[in-house]
Amino acid sequence: MTTSFSAPASPTANIGVVGLAVMGSNLARNLARHGNTVALYNRTAQRTRDLVAEHGDEGAFVPAETVADFAASLQRPRTAIIMVKAGAPTDAVIDELVEVFEPGDIIVDGGNAQFTDTIRREAAVREHGIHFVGAGISGGEEGALNGPSIMPGGSDESYATLGPILASIAAVVDGEPCVTHVGTDGAGHFVKMVHNGIEYADMQLIGESYDLLRRGAGLTPAEIADVFAQWNTTELDSYLVEITAEVLRQVDAATGRPLVDVITDQAGMKGTGTWTVQNALDLAVPVTGIAEAVFARGLSGRTAQREAAQARFTEGQPTGELGVTDRDAFIEAVRLALFASKIVAYAQGFDEITAGAEKYGWQIDLGEIARIWRGGCIIRARFLGTITEAYAADEPPVSLITAPYFAAALDATHAAWRQVVAHATLGGIPVPAFASSLAYFDGLRSPRLPAALIQGQRDFFGAHTYGRIDRPGAFHTLWSGDRSEVEA
Repeated sequence: MTTSFSAPASPTANIGVVGLAVMGSNLARNLARHGNTVALYNRTAQRTRDLVAEHGDEGAFVPAETVADFAASLQRPRTAIIMVKAGAPTDAVIDELVEVFEPGDIIVDGGNAQFTDTIRREAAVREHGIHFVGAGISGGEEGALNGPSIMPGGSDESYATLGPILASIAAVVDGEPCVTHVGTDGAGHFVKMVHNGIEYADMQLIGESYDLLRRGAGLTPAEIADVFAQWNTTELDSYLVEITAEVLRQVDAATGRPLVDVITDQAGMKGTGTWTVQNALDLAVPVTGIAEAVFARGLSGRTAQREAAQARFTEGQPTGELGVTDRDAFIEAVRLALFASKIVAYAQGFDEITAGAEKYGWQIDLGEIARIWRGGCIIRARFLGTITEAYAADEPPVSLITAPYFAAALDATHAAWRQVVAHATLGGIPVPAFASSLAYFDGLRSPRLPAALIQGQRDFFGAHTYGRIDRPGAFHTLWSGDRSEVEA
């Protein structure tokens, strides 16, 4: 027998969720568990029925079979969170809600939307007098159910209603919910995008560490799991380091081999890392660690090219030695290199947030961003509290790497970092994120860069002009003439 739902006699729900796949269902359950009355709507009504049947005892749900009934069940200002696939499906749901919502109501997109789409949607929905909020939600399925990190944009007025609801379900660290009003229109989805870019870099760096310990020092997956578990008691304490140990300990039931050895070495991606790099290029912000992490995933999937290269270039394959005579010292060097590179990845990510805020007119508190990333999200880590402290200083750092704690950490780690990159390069083990992060660090601290020569070349073939170190202005050398200099 199929149960049908009818509109309530009067509005009872203070929040609604549209889209009840795993993420939406878990978010709705989290909301209900924390005292919210949750209106439910899904294009396929059976999914709504299933949620109520299986989890209806977890809190107050108000199911609806039509968008009109969904809107009728919501108290004013109506507030609905969309949890559907990004792109056209999101636009379709927004259009449906605009038809039944009224001025002052709030539509929240909790998916991984492109922040430029959020800017466009906010402007379009605002014409109807309705608030639109792009909210980054991090933590995956578990976070949605048990407490995510939440990064909402939108207007101050919408956050007055939405903020307490989101605070009721967010992860909590030191008594503080991991949610903050990031900024207007697309700010929330921009910050979530950069969060995911940092996540890409963090995962790649961990992967390179594993590869160095496996192929460079000859450790087994189980031994490397123990190494990562120990690292998780140090400055590297983080969710990603923690789960790395768990993955490496897992044994495949069918073969008895370590699971990591039977998983294909082709990493997928859904776009947010690529968006981070594309937008960094538009903003002229170097995010080299993130970019190399994205490219490394791309290279992992280039099967034909990899097979051809492996068949042609057979000499010099890593033997598991790398000249390592002191295994413990090498493990510690890799740990220090991982920590140093991780600092660079976060520094680059926060630089991109700063540049994005300047371009789009957002007032983003970087310390608050680090604070809400301490719990719930995939990149949650111990040292995010230190990042919050760095940006709360009377004189916030122009770059995170120059903040006292992180500068001291780089002083203590960069010698080992260099040794690890050198060993890997000589031994033929690719470490693109380690190496590019080190090059970025060296580039920042170099008193003179070859950019001077590049600018001279640009002036030679394109008359692009150049600046001088001894006086202001733009200058051009008459390269095809007498090679005298003229002021442009």
